[in-house]
Amino acid sequence: MKILGLDTSTKFLCIGVFDGLKIYEYRLNLGIGHDVFLIEHIRRVLMALRIKLKDLDYLAVGIGPGSFTGLRIGLSTIKGLGLVINKRIIGISTLDIIAYNALESDRGLYICPILDARRGFLYTTLYKKENLSLKRLFPYRLLRIKDLVKMTPKGTVFLGDGLNLYKQTIMLKVKNSVILDEEFFLPKATNIIRLALEYIKKNRFIELNKLKPIYLYPKECQIQKLQV
Repeated sequence: MKILGLDTSTKFLCIGVFDGLKIYEYRLNLGIGHDVFLIEHIRRVLMALRIKLKDLDYLAVGIGPGSFTGLRIGLSTIKGLGLVINKRIIGISTLDIIAYNALESDRGLYICPILDARRGFLYTTLYKKENLSLKRLFPYRLLRIKDLVKMTPKGTVFLGDGLNLYKQTIMLKVKNSVILDEEFFLPKATNIIRLALEYIKKNRFIELNKLKPIYLYPKECQIQKLQV
């Protein structure tokens, strides 16, 4: 079984490949260059591993929440590849991908990834550790920090770039909170593959025409035409 996974929801391009035996991970800070470099980097990674597109069995992609532009590029790329090679698709929340970073730490029972959603909001949810996996306890949410600290139990482990803004507030308001280092803030391709393997076992696939990004901002928050 061979899997290609990618996430473009942040400034980092994450590409993961599973060749049936081992997971290979590639991550590069591209800023806003996903649209220019994504296909070329996928080609180089597969070429280095001597894997052809037609040899892939599954395609996995991070569906956000995150950068609107990055998500559209990543999903459009996976849709295009899916049409070309006619393989099954797996869509995985970026919050899930980041939350699995916390399994590398043995601290805390509850996991809360927080991503900066701009405008004073955070993308977030809450998980509970179950053996070597995580159980999501709430839907994916768009919250302000004052509401986030009310929903998280004491001893919660926090990670994600939202900590760059609200680390001190969380430490003050959430008793015994655990703050992971910056190395745990961003998606890791190994987690994309790991979650993809779980989805395959559960037969959780998505049709190409139903593959959409997770946008938590309501439609009325989009830019409206100025009325004069």
